[in-house]
Amino acid sequence: MIIENLKPFDGQHCETTATGSLLRQLDIELSEPMLFGLGQGLGFIFWNMKTMDFPFIGGRIKTDLLTQNIAKNLNLDLTVNETSSTQKAWNEVKQLLDNGKIVGLKLDCYHLEYFSNPFHFAGHYAAIYGYDNETAFLIDTKQQGGQVKTSLKSLEKARAEKGPMSSKNLYYTLNNTNKKFDLKSAILTAIRNNSIDYLNPAINNIGYKGILKTSKEIQKWFDTSKDIEGEFKASATIMEKAGTAGALFRNLYRDFLQESYDLLKLETLKEAHKELIDIANLWTEVSNLFLQVSKTKERKFIEQAADILKQLATKEKNAMEKLSII
Repeated sequence: MIIENLKPFDGQHCETTATGSLLRQLDIELSEPMLFGLGQGLGFIFWNMKTMDFPFIGGRIKTDLLTQNIAKNLNLDLTVNETSSTQKAWNEVKQLLDNGKIVGLKLDCYHLEYFSNPFHFAGHYAAIYGYDNETAFLIDTKQQGGQVKTSLKSLEKARAEKGPMSSKNLYYTLNNTNKKFDLKSAILTAIRNNSIDYLNPAINNIGYKGILKTSKEIQKWFDTSKDIEGEFKASATIMEKAGTAGALFRNLYRDFLQESYDLLKLETLKEAHKELIDIANLWTEVSNLFLQVSKTKERKFIEQAADILKQLATKEKNAMEKLSII
């Protein structure tokens, strides 16, 4: 069973790619930056636990929230289901596919057979559009191959994996409602909500406060790391290449602001777009310095990265303050 007349979304980030594919089945065609912005996706988190191999530096809001925000801002009906039963989880998705409905899945990408460098990350998303007796047909990011396939056995493991960011065989669908959306109004709502959330973090390892904290924590990390080469290289890869469209999602939000300005012609958006260009470049510089740390093991590069992070905390705070009152 394969859904015909498919319009797969060609994206760089997993959740926007999966959700974008579901939206296209509803004849809603929006760019990836627009989806990320409407999802109020820009964020920051520094997370370090004893059970983790090394600290996690993330540039977006919590998993699952992006699609929830998109649905809310576009007046769509989002249905999310979880179950601890792997058989029930598959039967429910299979029934939706049999009825011609593309389904979003939350997965641990470690088990997906098309990943050339598998690693455990249970906050990965893909859309499923078909199956046969042995294989599932998925839409993933362009880096992973776009329209891809994996065995049903591997998909079952990916859906049921436990650990940080995991869910119990989570799947979701989107449907239109009788309430249409106004894109211009939705953009303004999303920008205000995103900036207000960013500026008011519940804990100090989130938002601009988290960036400032990170400037100190990465130096402690360097001093205590047992694998400087591997850990800082992996962190740099997450910042630039692990499905984030580069610069910890700042590139996506930058392009979202440009599209928003083109539609709304508000000077604040134009100014914020320029600031995001600088911010995105600085994040790329941080990731490049992490690579230098990995190659040389010299502390001066981590100190340079720490200085840039202090600048970024201020720059991002200023940009989001402007956007919060748009």
